[in-house]
Amino acid sequence: MARWAGHIISVGGKPAVVGAITIVPNVEMDLLKGTPKLLVSVSYINDEFISKIARTLLLPDLQLSPSPVRASGVVTEPFVGDDGKQVGFLSWTTRRPGQVLLTIILPLVACGVFATGLLSNHMFRRLRRASDELTQREARARHAAKHDVLSGLPNRQHMVEEVDAKLNSPTFGEGGSRALAAYVDIDRFKDINDTLGHETGDKLIKAVSKRLMARLRPDDFLARFGGDEFAVLCVSSEADADTKLARRIASAFEESFAIDGQTICVTASVGIAKAPDHGRSADELMRHADIALYEAKNQGRDRAMTFSTEMASQVEMRRAIEVDLRTAIEREELRLHYQPIVSCRTGAIVGAEALLRWRHPLRGDISPATFIPIAEISGLMPMLGTWILERAIKDSKQWPDLEIAINLSPVQFNQTDLQSVLRRLTAEYDVSPSRFVLEITEGVLLEATDQTKSVLQGLQEMGFRTALDDFGTGYSSLSYLCNFKFDKIKIDRSFVSNVSNAMTSRTIVQSVASLGRGLGMQIVAEGVETEYEAVMMSHFGCTELQGYFFSKPLAAEQLKLLVERFEPRHMGSFPELLALEPPQKATA
Repeated sequence: MARWAGHIISVGGKPAVVGAITIVPNVEMDLLKGTPKLLVSVSYINDEFISKIARTLLLPDLQLSPSPVRASGVVTEPFVGDDGKQVGFLSWTTRRPGQVLLTIILPLVACGVFATGLLSNHMFRRLRRASDELTQREARARHAAKHDVLSGLPNRQHMVEEVDAKLNSPTFGEGGSRALAAYVDIDRFKDINDTLGHETGDKLIKAVSKRLMARLRPDDFLARFGGDEFAVLCVSSEADADTKLARRIASAFEESFAIDGQTICVTASVGIAKAPDHGRSADELMRHADIALYEAKNQGRDRAMTFSTEMASQVEMRRAIEVDLRTAIEREELRLHYQPIVSCRTGAIVGAEALLRWRHPLRGDISPATFIPIAEISGLMPMLGTWILERAIKDSKQWPDLEIAINLSPVQFNQTDLQSVLRRLTAEYDVSPSRFVLEITEGVLLEATDQTKSVLQGLQEMGFRTALDDFGTGYSSLSYLCNFKFDKIKIDRSFVSNVSNAMTSRTIVQSVASLGRGLGMQIVAEGVETEYEAVMMSHFGCTELQGYFFSKPLAAEQLKLLVERFEPRHMGSFPELLALEPPQKATA
C-alpha cells in the first residue's frame, strides 16, 4: 500500500509545503521488488501561494511578512513550520461586526422591501379597480335585470316587486288609499311592425314611453312588459282614481307620433284593477288588470275598462274556448258549410259562400261570431284562416261550375304571407283563382293604407275576385266604392229584412245597387228569407241573392245534391209584388 506525508518546512531557507508518496503497485503488491521509490513535491510559500489561499479563505488582504504588522483592525499571527522554525508572520484585516449586513444584505433587503411595496401597491390598486368594476357590473346587472333595454323603463319583475312593496306597506290603506294597476296595450302594433318595419316599431315604443312619462304623475310607476305592452302603478284615495288614470294614459295618444318623417296615429287599450278590491297580491291584481285589458280589446280597442267579477267569468270562458279552438283546429274538428247564391237573371245557383261551423263536444254549436274574434285576439287566425282557404278550395272541385265566396278577416287580410298561401293552394289543387270571391269587411278599409291597397290589388292581379261584405253596417261610406275596386258588393241583411216596412232601407238598397252597377260591380243581397224580399231585391237592381229562402248553409255533400236537383226560380216582376201575401220568414 502506498504511504504519503506532507509538511511545511524550510527548503533552502524558504518556507515550502513538501509532500512525499511511495510509488508502489496498486493491484499486485508482489510485483514490488526492493525498496519503493518516492515521489516528492515542493511548493514554495510565496506571494502567489498566499494569494490563492487568501481567495480560498475570502481574505483579500492576507499576507506573509517577516515582521508583525501593527495597524488598526489588522490581526498578525506568527507562521511556524512543522520543523519548529518561524517562517514569518501572517496578517489580515478583520471584518467589522455587521459590515456585511450594512454593505450588502441591508441594501438588498431594502431593495426587496421597496419592490415588495411597489408590487403590493400595484396589486392593491388592481384589486381596488377590479372590485370597483365588479361593483359597477353588479349594479348594471341588477339594473338590467329590472329594466327594459329598449325603453329604459322598469320591467315586469321590477313592477311586481313594486306592487308587492306597496301592498305590503304598513301604511297602505290609510285614508282610503288604493293601489291601481293598469295594463296599456298599443292597438294594432303588429300592423306597424309589418308595414313600416321593426325599427320604426322600436322608435314608436320609445316615443310612447316618453309620452307616458310626461303625462303620468311624478309618483306614478311606469313599466314596460315587452312588445307593445306597458304597465302603470298608481296609489290614490280618490273614488274616481281609475277614471282619472285612464284619462292621463289616453292623453298620451291624443297627438300623433312623428317617426322618421312619418306621422303615426295610434290608440291604446287599457285594463285597470284596484287593490284591495280586486286582489291583495301582485299576481292577483295584475292578472285582473290583464283580464280587463282583454275585455277592452274585445269591446273594440281604444278604450279603458276596469275589472269586474262578471268580466272575469267571461274571460275565463273565452280562454277555455281559445284552448278548445286550438285543439279543434289541430284535430280538424271544424267544418265548412256552404250557402247557395242564386242569380236574379236565371234563378239558378251560381255560387256558394263558405261558412265556418264548430260543434263543440260539450258546449254544442258555437257561433263564428263568438270564436272568430277569439281566434283573432289569440293569434290563431292565420292558422284558422289558412285551414278555411284550403278546405274551401279543395271542396270547390266538387262543383266546377260554381263560384265560391270566402270571408277574409281583417287579421287574415293583413297576413304577410296571404298571397303566397293562396298561390300555393290554387296550384296544389289545380283550380283557377277566378272561381273564388274573397269577401272583405269594412273594418279592413277603416284604416286603409298603401299596404291595404297593395294587397287588394295583388289579390286581383292573381285572378281572385273581391267583394265588399256587409255593406251598410258600421262606418259604411260610398267613398269605398269609388276608392277601391271591388267585383261585388254584398248588402247587409239588416237592409233586406227592413225592405218591406222601411222606405229608408228601400232607398239605400236602390242607391247602392245603382251606384255599384254603374261602377261595373255585381250586387248581392244577403239574408233573403221570403219571396217578397227576393222579388224586391231583384227589382231594386241586385244581381244575386242569398238566404234561407233558397237554402240554409249545407255540408259539401248536401250542396252537391242540391245543385243537381235545384230548379231555377223566377223572381217575378214589380207589379206582381202588390199581389203577394205579407212576407213570411222561411225556417231553417
